[in-house]
Amino acid sequence: MAAMSRIDDLTERVERLLLRHEELQRTHDLLQQQLDVTTHERDSLKARLAAARARIDALIDKLPASAKDATPTHTPDA
Repeated sequence: MAAMSRIDDLTERVERLLLRHEELQRTHDLLQQQLDVTTHERDSLKARLAAARARIDALIDKLPASAKDATPTHTPDA
């Protein structure tokens, strides 16, 4: 009888572990989706920033030479 009780306890523990594993897998999948969205958003923002910098550089290039000398040099942020 003690052996059956021990098997029942082990079965219950395994079932709880399987449920916990499924919960963790779902959580992992949701976090992966959030990471994908955030990564895409970051890449989009970086592209927009690069385009804006290119437009500003083009405008600076169109300035007369005397105005260029008066503008501070810009250092790109990493």
